[in-house]
Amino acid sequence: MALYLLFEAASGYALFHAYGIDEIGQSVDAVRASVLDLQRFGKAVKLAGFSPFSSAVNALNQCNAISEGIMTDGLRNFLELNLPKVKEGKKAKYSLGVMEPKVGSHISEATGIPCQSNEFVQELLRGVWLHFNRFIDQLKESDLEKAQLGLGHSYSRAKVKFNVNRVDNMVIQAIFLLDTLDKDINSFYLRVREWYSWHFPELVKIVNDNYLYAKIAKFVVNKSDLAEKDIPALADLVGDEDKAKEIVEAAKASMARIFHQLI
Repeated sequence: MALYLLFEAASGYALFHAYGIDEIGQSVDAVRASVLDLQRFGKAVKLAGFSPFSSAVNALNQCNAISEGIMTDGLRNFLELNLPKVKEGKKAKYSLGVMEPKVGSHISEATGIPCQSNEFVQELLRGVWLHFNRFIDQLKESDLEKAQLGLGHSYSRAKVKFNVNRVDNMVIQAIFLLDTLDKDINSFYLRVREWYSWHFPELVKIVNDNYLYAKIAKFVVNKSDLAEKDIPALADLVGDEDKAKEIVEAAKASMARIFHQLI
């Protein structure tokens, strides 16, 4: 029984006739040994038909269908045009070798063409893949690489739900992070004001800036220890000597609780 091979390339569908199997042997090991030798492999396999994809979109649609084990109308027309005709009521005197078993099952169910997908067929198709550009004169190796690269990117983008606005997402996430940090910092400032006011409530009325308030609270710690000698250091913090004196006076006159040990 004659054997044909269906090869799905990035540039189109190709059909090969494995007419010289006896030249290389019918074992898997024999095929593997012959694959690396183009002259020897070329005597066993010849191109029977080639149908290039009309566009990159068409190539992607065909690739998606093959990956799901579906035979498209384009593939069916290609096979019916290039495979030997079978008279109605008679069995085909050939079989079609395919790489994907699911595709072979769908082809057999839809057209009645006997398909096979085994290790022997897969080794033959690997040889076709290795020397594919040599079988088609008009197809340059660089053109094939471009087609493979373009189809690979399109197929991967569809599979992983690639987001073309990924750069915008980084900016959005950065802005969101800054907003979150700003809210967290304000929350911490409010806690510092609330908790420290139990010890030194007058400081809130003197210092309105959150950042400056936290710095002064860290400097003062225990208001009972604040004295005239601390005015120069306080003035450096607040940038105003009068306000520094006001803080010292407020600490002396404060009637709030005194904590002898602050953590």
